[in-house]
Amino acid sequence: MQRGTRNDTSSFMTTPTTMNIITRTFKHLISIVTGLFLASCTEETATLTPVSNFDAARYLGRWYEIARLPNRFEEGLADVRAEYAPRDTATITVVNTGYDVAQQRWRSVRGIARFAGARDVGHLRVSFFRPFYASYKIIALDTNAYQYALVTGNDFSYLWLLARTPQLPDATRTMLIEKAAALGFATNRLIYVVHERDDSFAAKELREASPP
Repeated sequence: MQRGTRNDTSSFMTTPTTMNIITRTFKHLISIVTGLFLASCTEETATLTPVSNFDAARYLGRWYEIARLPNRFEEGLADVRAEYAPRDTATITVVNTGYDVAQQRWRSVRGIARFAGARDVGHLRVSFFRPFYASYKIIALDTNAYQYALVTGNDFSYLWLLARTPQLPDATRTMLIEKAAALGFATNRLIYVVHERDDSFAAKELREASPP
């Protein structure tokens, strides 16, 4: 004779430690969504003109974050890099990866990018949490070899200095920072990103990142 069964809810109970992890993760996701939403709703700043004669195929691949203005969704991250790959004829897959120093683990987020207008202008719309799209303007670019770039959003709240290598020559970095300052960015608030961890860990995160 089969024994009767009882409702056992113990497996659904969470410990304080688990609740802390859930709370931290939830707050992290909310901060990302909020940041992207605010960026997407900000009025475009006319002085931040994206580069022309842009070649998306040459821009694909890996970019390392050399410096950034503080933002909520990258708080506490080091070793930050972005990977761009063709998704289809109209969109690009974006995978951002960084090392959370406090939690001692890699974080990755995957999104899509599409052109905001003409395909030869360095102005994209990027989404990590659809339907929210944020402006991605390339306002300075190494047009000869595509080795460095300055990227912003709609206004002066966001700025990223990117390069194909984890470090830039001092002269190149200084030139880009001076250009950003001349445009009106608060370059005295820049966070300079440390790159010191093995790329193989980030590569693993890139492979395992879930599709959007």
